[in-house]
Amino acid sequence: MPAINGQDFLERIHQLQPEIWLDGKKITDICNHEAFKGILTSKAALFDFQTNKKNLDLMTYVSPVSGERVGTSFMQPKTKEDLEKRRLSTQAWAKLSGGMMGRSPDYMNSCLMALGTAWDHFQDSRLIGKHILQMYERARENDLTLAHTFVNPQVNRSMLYFEDEEHPISAKVVKETSDGIIIKGARLLATQGGITDELLVLPIGGKYIGESFIYAFSIPSTTPNLRFICRESFRYRSSAFDHPLGARFEEMDTIVVFDNVLVPWERVFLYNDYSISMELASETRYFTFLLHQATARQVVKTEFLLGLAQLIVDSIDIGSYTHVQGKVSEIITALETLKALLLSSEMNAKHDKRGRMVPDVNPLSAAITTFPRLYPRFIEILETLGASGLISIPTEKDFESPIRGDLDHYLQGASCDAKDRTQLFRLAWDVCLSAFGGRQKQYERFFFGDPIRLESGLYNSYSKESAVNLAKSLLNSNLKKE
Repeated sequence: MPAINGQDFLERIHQLQPEIWLDGKKITDICNHEAFKGILTSKAALFDFQTNKKNLDLMTYVSPVSGERVGTSFMQPKTKEDLEKRRLSTQAWAKLSGGMMGRSPDYMNSCLMALGTAWDHFQDSRLIGKHILQMYERARENDLTLAHTFVNPQVNRSMLYFEDEEHPISAKVVKETSDGIIIKGARLLATQGGITDELLVLPIGGKYIGESFIYAFSIPSTTPNLRFICRESFRYRSSAFDHPLGARFEEMDTIVVFDNVLVPWERVFLYNDYSISMELASETRYFTFLLHQATARQVVKTEFLLGLAQLIVDSIDIGSYTHVQGKVSEIITALETLKALLLSSEMNAKHDKRGRMVPDVNPLSAAITTFPRLYPRFIEILETLGASGLISIPTEKDFESPIRGDLDHYLQGASCDAKDRTQLFRLAWDVCLSAFGGRQKQYERFFFGDPIRLESGLYNSYSKESAVNLAKSLLNSNLKKE
């Protein structure tokens, strides 16, 4: 099956029978459950957009295997034009959610593309490298969706803590059989866990490096003994008026429990090889491609917040105040900075040894260390602009009640009526103050992990030789004059 539409997607997800637990209950019909209905409908809209005839050239390309049209996010970029197409397709999808869907399918598709097109890196004595190539091609040709988990349980983060070997908490290999490896333990923060076709699991690294923690595989979400435990749903109402974002884009985050899960060998593409694991990012460049996709989405998200800020300004006519202009200008500056970094990564892209056009990681790293600081500031600006208006937000049913006259009179705006103004401010509230909005802020703050570690990584990986030589040349020039 080539690139799918929304109905194809929903029918396939409906057939899944994963073990998902929410609020102490096992979920049996995920497509019709209130916690998942919004995000699944929104994802279906992405697939409908993808297969719309007017979008086919941007959102799809011709498969090198089947000759069918498949999703652009699976495309191996070989030219800078390919990178541009990948960016534009990501941003076209992101605009449908204002960038609020952090795990749209193209995120993990980008990861799988990078891993699959570097399959030779995973070859070892067991010749399991081709397994990731097979997974990549299967996902591409069938337009599969994936969730992933990169985080171990947050039990004890001290540097001297090591887990009890006999009672694992972090997911590890506890047994090797002729059929595959058996995983026991847990992983955290699998966004959309259980509501995708498959789950991709990569090694964590750090103090967990050891043969029982060195593995990578992809398995169906319906794999026996695989359990997804959900946090509380932030989709409190289905009304897009009352919860314009949460009702549609609440993605759900899960704890993944591996209760002696058998992962067949044909699903394993990395096992017990320290050198392959340590060179995973540098050889496959999966992290670079994820940065490219995420930065493209964050540009759209920033543009959405800029538009929202200006709508608030217009609705209550505060645009003539210089402090308001200054606050909105902060978002404008951030938007243009992120756009410039993204374009710089493409302009300075180079072919790697596998013939892939890889974006320059430096501007992308700069973007991803900057955005965790920018996003909370964006929220603060919106909160300041909206002020008490973010609290005085009656519901959709209030406007259908006998008190409508009061609302029309007292909540009107300078450029809009009371209902339009309330709808606008409810949108800003859902960005800033709702449970959905709070999760978004925390999510962006730690999107690629601890911001301090990211900054440290940028410092250690960035070549400073040219800058140092420039400084030395000026220093030596001054000394000669003396």
